[in-house]
Amino acid sequence: MGAALKLAERGLFTVTRGNPRVGCLLVKDHRVVGRGWHETDGEAHAEVNALKSAGDIAKDATAYVTLEPCCFEGRTAACTDVLAQSGVKRVVIGARDYHIQRLRTLGLEVKVMGLPVPGELNPGTYTRHRRNRPYVRIKTALSFDGRTALATGVSKWITSEEAREDAQYWRARSGAIVTGIGTVLADDPRLTVRSPEYQGCAPWRVVLDSQGRFPTDATMLDDHARVVVVCGRDAHGTVLPETVDVWHEVTPRVEIKSVLNRLASEGVNEVLVEAGSELVGSFVESQNWDEMIAYVAPKFMGSDARPVAEIKVGEMAATIRATIVSTTQVGPDLRVVLRRDERGVQNQ
Repeated sequence: MGAALKLAERGLFTVTRGNPRVGCLLVKDHRVVGRGWHETDGEAHAEVNALKSAGDIAKDATAYVTLEPCCFEGRTAACTDVLAQSGVKRVVIGARDYHIQRLRTLGLEVKVMGLPVPGELNPGTYTRHRRNRPYVRIKTALSFDGRTALATGVSKWITSEEAREDAQYWRARSGAIVTGIGTVLADDPRLTVRSPEYQGCAPWRVVLDSQGRFPTDATMLDDHARVVVVCGRDAHGTVLPETVDVWHEVTPRVEIKSVLNRLASEGVNEVLVEAGSELVGSFVESQNWDEMIAYVAPKFMGSDARPVAEIKVGEMAATIRATIVSTTQVGPDLRVVLRRDERGVQNQ
């Protein structure tokens, strides 16, 4: 199963919308006869690729699959049926999904190992099912005194080149990057994956723009990755190029929850939020986040500089909880990963 998980990791940057990352190993007579992983969104699943690599030898083999095989036909055939038709006699499953009864109905022997359900590979697929939204990460760069931009709005560059390169990993594994119109107007970002290591990764760029102020000469329009501008009901901005997808909300202001619900319905598994303190504060305060990646630079920007998140807290019992899950030195900076505490606010 460890080898199957390693195979699944190969889809970390290519399977970002619609499906989980899965690996499959076929074993017969104590030797591996087939390997496969889910390589690209909408293409053949791990089990199908493993069977293809094994050919006729797959008959009577045991399939080790990191996640329970699907039993429905969508863009590809149902993996439960494909496994049964191949002659595989036993399936060992890393983590449960929804379809185990189908495998048994088809006459296969099934064993479940009970690995952690979301794991590090597929948090988004489970968040979509449980909360009807993608797994949301907030990425921020801040000074040691917790500031993300000077009072003038200048933020280039708080952290080192090593930290900015490290952040490319989080962009590359995301189905969409979400930002606000304020960031677009102030910084004109591309929000693309620049690192050669992740060449070919093209997360959607999603801009929350209640009043329809998105500029027609924005730099992010210069490349092929999808751009989505989400406007409020009454937005009457300039006409955007046909290459831009415009989503109109039914409310005057763009609602974060509504946008996340729409992204989930479009198959986006993981979202990376790269935005200013106001929008980050809205995500945190509304509990529409799961993880924060904070790159902390050993410098001080002063009390007039802008905070990580615009949040008003009047008493200690109202503070928003999080858990530090890792700290890593990146060049001269520190990467701190926080996860949202399911209990929400701090208990007194």
